[in-house]
Parts: sequence; C-alpha cells; structure tokens
Amino acid sequence: ISRSAGRSAVAAAAYRSGDILTNEWDGITHDYSKKHWIEHTEILLPSNAPKEFKDRSTLWNAVETAEKSSNAQLAREVEIALPIELSPQERLRLLRDYVLENFVSKGMCADFAVHNPPLTDAKGRPIDINGTPINDISQMIFQNPHAHILLTMRPLDREGNWEPKSNTVYLCKRGR
Repeated sequence: ISRSAGRSAVAAAAYRSGDILTNEWDGITHDYSKKHWIEHTEILLPSNAPKEFKDRSTLWNAVETAEKSSNAQLAREVEIALPIELSPQERLRLLRDYVLENFVSKGMCADFAVHNPPLTDAKGRPIDINGTPINDISQMIFQNPHAHILLTMRPLDREGNWEPKSNTVYLCKRGR
C-alpha cells in the first residue's frame, strides 16, 4: 500500500475493518461503517509497541506520519483464505497463531479483519441454496471466509519508536 499508487494505510485499515477513520496526513475521512460481512477485527502488537497502537486510528496515522515521501510504501497486505470446515472460533484461533508466529514475532504491528461475504447472483444480491435472491441472513450461503492482514513496514526500537526502513543493497559486478 503506497502513496505513489494513490493509496493510504488509514483508508485501507478503515475499509478492511468497516470503520470511520480520518487520515491526519491529508485530512480525508474514510467512512466504511456500512460495509457488511466483517466477522472480526483485531490488532496484534509486538511487546515493544506503544499500547496506544491498539487503536486503529492511532496506529495507521503514526505510520502515515512516519513516512515523509510522496511515494512512500506505507504498509503491506496479506490476504488469506480460511478453511470453511472450521468454526469461526477455530478460524480465529488459527489466524491469530499464524499472525503472531509469522509477523508479530518479527516486530511488525498487524491489523487484521475476517470477512465472510455470502454467495451472490450476477447483480450482487445474496442468494439461497436454490440461487434465489434473498434478504434473510439465515438462508444465505457463506463459503468464502478470508482474512486481510495489514502490516507495518518499519521496525520499532525498544522504546516503541519507528526505526528507519532497511536499506536496499545494490550489487555491482565489475567487468560487465
């Protein structure tokens, strides 16, 4: 998620979580409070992260503020499918373990949302088992549980301050 592509970490977090968040970097408020089918949202932090980063707005505005460049990469996203055979609680436990082991243990702050939209017809209307458009949630078919994981790009020092991104190393081969 980078500014050069016209994107914002705050907007991405608001969309995935179904929240209303204001980006302090550009002053734009992103309202996705009417977004449906979000089963769960959560922020997991390394032990050295400021506790106020548990607040989505605080975390992603801190990321936006740390990046000065107009073409900065603000965050990265991982989207994963979750096994439909597991219960929502089992999927959440599996997801938490995955995020903690693969990202938070490496020093990244992770903001994730579990989405599970119903099957829809060609017009985007939820359908029942017969393919008939329906408004009754108990008759809808939910077969696409997945998670969006937003991750910070910069490591945090022991005091919880952003450190520089790692430097890119260019290798030159002489005589070529």
